[in-house]
Amino acid sequence: MSARPRPGSPRSARRQDTPVGPGYKWVALSNTTLGVLIATMDASIVIISLPAIFRGIGLDPLAPGNIGYLLWMILGYLLVSAVLVVVLGRLGDMFGRVKIYNLGFLIFACASVALSLDPFRAGAGALWLILWRIVQAFGGSMLTANSAAILTDAFPARQRGMALGINQITALAGQFLGLLAGGLLAAVDWRAVFWVSVPVSITGTVWSYLSLRETSTGRPGRIDWLGNLTFAAGAGILLAGITYGIQPYGDSATGWGNPWVLAGLTGGVVLLLAFCVIETRVAEPMFDLALFRNRAFAAGNVAALLTAIARGGLQFMLIIWLQGIWLPLHGYDFADTPLWAGIFMLPLTLGFLVAGPVSGYLSDRFGARFFSTAGLVVVMASFLGLLALPVDFDYGLFAALLLLNGLGQGMFSAPNTSSIMGSVPAEYRGVASGMRSTFQNSGTALSIGVFFSLMVSGLASSLPETLKNGLVAHGVPAQSAAHAASLPPVSTLFATFLGNNPVEHLLASEGVLGRVSSAQRSVLTGHTFFPQLVSGPFHHGLGIVFGVAAGMALVSAVASALRGGHRAVDERRSPAAKVTVRSKR
Repeated sequence: MSARPRPGSPRSARRQDTPVGPGYKWVALSNTTLGVLIATMDASIVIISLPAIFRGIGLDPLAPGNIGYLLWMILGYLLVSAVLVVVLGRLGDMFGRVKIYNLGFLIFACASVALSLDPFRAGAGALWLILWRIVQAFGGSMLTANSAAILTDAFPARQRGMALGINQITALAGQFLGLLAGGLLAAVDWRAVFWVSVPVSITGTVWSYLSLRETSTGRPGRIDWLGNLTFAAGAGILLAGITYGIQPYGDSATGWGNPWVLAGLTGGVVLLLAFCVIETRVAEPMFDLALFRNRAFAAGNVAALLTAIARGGLQFMLIIWLQGIWLPLHGYDFADTPLWAGIFMLPLTLGFLVAGPVSGYLSDRFGARFFSTAGLVVVMASFLGLLALPVDFDYGLFAALLLLNGLGQGMFSAPNTSSIMGSVPAEYRGVASGMRSTFQNSGTALSIGVFFSLMVSGLASSLPETLKNGLVAHGVPAQSAAHAASLPPVSTLFATFLGNNPVEHLLASEGVLGRVSSAQRSVLTGHTFFPQLVSGPFHHGLGIVFGVAAGMALVSAVASALRGGHRAVDERRSPAAKVTVRSKR
């Protein structure tokens, strides 16, 4: 199919009008896979490297006034990704998916350069990084919002599941590869965490501009400004409220009773309800709710949302489990645990990479429902297996369960993406890709609020008394021990999350370590005191978290099974007929 003429110079127009050859689909696959890989890696690469970043700019991330910087370094990227992908997918439908995709690579490259050149220190340095992370997320959202649509345009239906499977699984694997890359690069220099994106994004920018073509005709229309505004404001306020809900408020371990949090949750829901009403009344909505009449589209997105929440919870809980307990118990220094946590989680990524392309290929031949549903059952089984493990587990069994979880998510994600994208007509693929990414990215952001709150609630009931008694038994004055134990459990979680010894951090700030004997100080700041002390309360909280995750995987499996058998829409039919097409398979 020849490309649609694009505005610009005659040379640009001639280049875009050049018909694509049979090998173009592989060019599109390789370029879009690079784009989503770097975008998703940068969503997680900062998580592991936060200790080095904050040390580099001279800021203590665990000081009470600095926890906000810590949260927004992680969540700013996720919030922007969750809120903007539908808008950017819609713009791709209107003005050209390749054009928006190329611009996304350029913005991502510029933001990566700015992040690596942070000229400030302390709070100003953190604000610089947060601001440019948001800009980087904007560019990354342009990549992820349009990559699946570009592939769906480029590949025939018989190969679409395989192509989308490779693309989607690479995106999911990027979330975990980012953890490993962050640990490796932060050991060299904190700026290297951002440097790595610069050559990749610049190369991708040039390559995408030279190689990608518009293979579908844009759908002229007007931008739904009111819908865009209410959706962005509603989703942003709601997710921000959930984010601040995990921070303590008053005497409570969490902030769900904070009037501002409650106002944010209420206001966000009201704005999203208003958005739904607006979208049913405007002629050209940004979020085409008519697509949800298609059972495959609706069920696939519900399953994707719940699976993303469970997957995000798994990622954060595994980091805390490994860094805060298992690795120190096995002789690793707290400062080294971020890197080794990324290494020990590699079986999860391996499972993604193995199962994704294979299940995508098979779903092209036999349909998506069996593979996606079976994959979620496997995910549920792996969560139940993790639930049964002791805190100080045998790594072989742990690695097998991670591999099983990765295989299950790979079995689900590729066919599910193919099912969603193949169920909508060609002119809606950009917005459908954006809607799919919104559910997935929102799930990751929601998982932080949901699972951190569950873990904090589990720890709040038993950790303070356990910590106080353990400190007193090793020579810490009762008053100092009581003060350390009264600090919010979320501080303990963040300390382990950042590769710090929580006990050493708490007692050093109180000047207690200088008042105990050298032998007691050695025990308190050693590898085993905190992990052994916290293992009981932590395992209680972990049971709650993995139990909820298993339940979400089960509900996702039910939703996936209800999608029905389907085939790609007949693109020769009228647009009105395409939206509600059903399969006879």
